[in-house]
Amino acid sequence: MPAATPGTPSLLRAMNDRAALELLLTHGPLSRTRIGHLTGLSKPTASQLLARLEAAGLVVATGTDGGRPGPSAQLYTLNSRAAHVGGLDVTPERVLAAVADVTGTVIGSFALPYTEGADAVGQVTTALGGAVEAAGLTTADLHRLVIATPGAFDPRSGRLRYASHLPGWHSPTLLDELAAALPMPVEYENDVNLAAVAEQRLGAARGHEDFVLLWNEDGLGAALVLGGRLHRGWTGGAGEVGFLPVPGHPLVRQVTRANSGGYQELAGAQVLPALAAGHGIETPGGGADGPDGGEVAVAVALLERAAAAPDGPYPGFLRSYATLLATGLASLVSVLDPEIVVLSGAVITAGGEPLRALLETELAELAPSRPRLVTGQVLERPVLRGALESALAATREEVFDTSR
Repeated sequence: MPAATPGTPSLLRAMNDRAALELLLTHGPLSRTRIGHLTGLSKPTASQLLARLEAAGLVVATGTDGGRPGPSAQLYTLNSRAAHVGGLDVTPERVLAAVADVTGTVIGSFALPYTEGADAVGQVTTALGGAVEAAGLTTADLHRLVIATPGAFDPRSGRLRYASHLPGWHSPTLLDELAAALPMPVEYENDVNLAAVAEQRLGAARGHEDFVLLWNEDGLGAALVLGGRLHRGWTGGAGEVGFLPVPGHPLVRQVTRANSGGYQELAGAQVLPALAAGHGIETPGGGADGPDGGEVAVAVALLERAAAAPDGPYPGFLRSYATLLATGLASLVSVLDPEIVVLSGAVITAGGEPLRALLETELAELAPSRPRLVTGQVLERPVLRGALESALAATREEVFDTSR
């Protein structure tokens, strides 16, 4: 179909179609009259629009609004089967995969634990295969896949950087091998960046154009959103704040070889047991009950206990940890001057409102700007949710464009 030109009937129809689809996505089932009211279209034009979208397989009739006075009106909703996307969250311990329909509803998921010697292509195809099977689909049914990893793939070389701890993902031919193994378009994104996408679309950063997301789980990281867009940097390494040299810890040299840096060594999850001991707090046992077991589980348990205890040694422990976190965060805030800072990741969110308030107070002492600190609202697998939201945004741009 020839491209529509500005002001032509085909372009106006496509714009109206897209507006109606977005309304159905936001509000759920709507009647023809309600769609006409929300879009400003006449009843005949709204009827033509719905007939066009129904013929295109984008909307379906679903029930009536029979609970209201007067004749019942036919309701229309998005056809959830119009498109499907996949998302993967890759860590050294496991690969989580999920499939969502065009409405954003997750209809299948699969968790693949890491096994020694597993290659990246095999991990991806196995995990994704498990998720699409759980959804009753095949990989050929997916319009797009977004894969989240620690670090980032350098756009110039195609090699994964800043994530030497991710086994099997550093081959120079990996992206070509994955493209050959997968039938759909594939995008790759840093895991913390995708947590920010989830917060921007669904959570605490909705309506904000400039924000920083500070992540603390199995590593310290940040996502930078400037003017509403992710800032990735020249090699994809923007936000790798764990490598920041900071006061309070000796300089870490050869940081890429160590896969660590000053801020990580100062305020990462691994420092919590010693910090607690310094305040006379006994460290609970670790284990597999936490988000990833081990250090993260212990850190989460300590901070949850401290957040719930109004007295004793716990307030001092939280204040000390807030100072450590603020030491590195002050550098980001001083340079970027964001509107808000979203606190995310299991370790930070375990401290709850007490840690957030203390961190905001400490940051006000160390940085000239005064961003509002907010706790992330996407708590259920935020990285995976961000991967799905990223895939959905691109897919809806394609599927909802009826001028194609």
